[in-house]
Amino acid sequence: MIFSRRIFMKNAGLGFLALGLPPAFVVRAAEGEKKNRGKILVVVFQRGGMDGLNAVIPFREKGYYSLRPSIAVAEPASGDDRAVDLDGFYALHPALAPLKGLFDKGRLAIIHAAGSPDNTRSHFDAQDYMEIGTPGVKSTPDGWLNRCLAKELQNPTPFRAVALTSRLPRILAGSAPALTMSSAEEFRLREESSAAMLRKLYSTAQDPLLQQGSRSLFNGMEVMQQVAASVPSAAEGYPAGRFGGSLREISRLIKANVGLEIAFAEIEGWDTHANQGGATGQMANRLRELAEGLSAFYRDLGDRMEDIVLITLSEFGRTVRENGNRGTDHGHANVMFALGGRIKGGKVYGRWPGLEPEVLYEGRDLDLTTDFRSVCGEVLSRHMG
Repeated sequence: MIFSRRIFMKNAGLGFLALGLPPAFVVRAAEGEKKNRGKILVVVFQRGGMDGLNAVIPFREKGYYSLRPSIAVAEPASGDDRAVDLDGFYALHPALAPLKGLFDKGRLAIIHAAGSPDNTRSHFDAQDYMEIGTPGVKSTPDGWLNRCLAKELQNPTPFRAVALTSRLPRILAGSAPALTMSSAEEFRLREESSAAMLRKLYSTAQDPLLQQGSRSLFNGMEVMQQVAASVPSAAEGYPAGRFGGSLREISRLIKANVGLEIAFAEIEGWDTHANQGGATGQMANRLRELAEGLSAFYRDLGDRMEDIVLITLSEFGRTVRENGNRGTDHGHANVMFALGGRIKGGKVYGRWPGLEPEVLYEGRDLDLTTDFRSVCGEVLSRHMG
C-alpha cells in the first residue's frame, strides 16, 4: 500500500494542503536502503499543550522579550541558562541542549508555527482532533495511525502497532489490531499454570474464529516472552520515569524484530498556566526529560535509526503574552520535532508568521502556517510508503 495524505481526509473534505510545505520537506528519499528491515514510525504526544515559543525561541523577534518579561529565555551567549543558537534567528531552550548535536548532524528537523487549524482551546477536543486527523470533525470513528494499519498483511504479527500507555489512545483506535502495554514483562503471563489453563480452555473451543484468535494470542505471548528474556536496552541516558521507560521498551521491541511498524508514547505535564519558568523551572524540567529521552533513544538504536522516524505532537501551543501568574494559557500554533536517520534535519522549517499584534491569531496566539497533517502525511508517504 502506498500511504497517502488522504489518510487525513477521511470524513473531512478539508483542503489542508494549502497550509503545507513542499513535498519531501522532512523525509529524504531512501539511499541504499537495507533489505528485509521494515520501516518504523514512532509518535510521541506531548499532552497538555507545550509552549513552542519557549522550546524553540525566536530570539531575534523583539516581541518575544517584551511580551514575556518573566519567562523569556535569554538569547544565546555563554552560560547554561541561555538559549542554544540554531541558525541566528531560532534557538533551543537550554534544557533541549542534548538535541543540538542531532540537529547539527542533520538528524533532527524542527517545524515551527505548526499544529491543528481548528481553533478549539479544549485539551480534550484538540487532542481528539489531532489523533483522529480530522480537526473540527468529531464523528471520525478511528485514529489516523489505525487507518495506516488498515491494509492486507503478508506477514501478520500482533505487534505491528504498540502503545506504551495504560489504555489504547484514540490515535490507534479502529478496525486494525493494536496493543497497549507498559512493558514486555507486563504483557506475558507470569504463571505457567495460568498459561496452561488458558491453552486447555481454548483447545476445546469449537468456534473457528475463537481458535484463530487463541493462536494469535499465544503466538504473541511467546514472542513477548522472548523479548522480555532478551538483553535489555542500555539504560544509560534514559530519563527516570514513565516517558523514558516507554522509549526504552519501544527500543527493545525494535531490537527484537517482532514486526513493529508503529509505536506510540506520551509525555504529560505541559499545561503551564502558572509558574512556568524560563531557563529553569516547571517547563524546563519537562523539556529536559523530553530531550534526554529522545537523545538516549537515538543513541540506543544506532544504525537502526536509518529505518525509524520519530515525530512529536502537542494539541496546541500557548499564548504569546505571559499571563498574570507567570505562565501561559491555551494558544494555537506550536512546534513539532522530527527525528531519524532519513530526516532532512539541521533546519527549522515553516514560514515564520511574526509576533506583531496585527499578525497574531485572534490577537493573542502564534498563527499557524503548517498543518500538522502535512508533516505527518509526508512521513507516511515517503518513509512508511
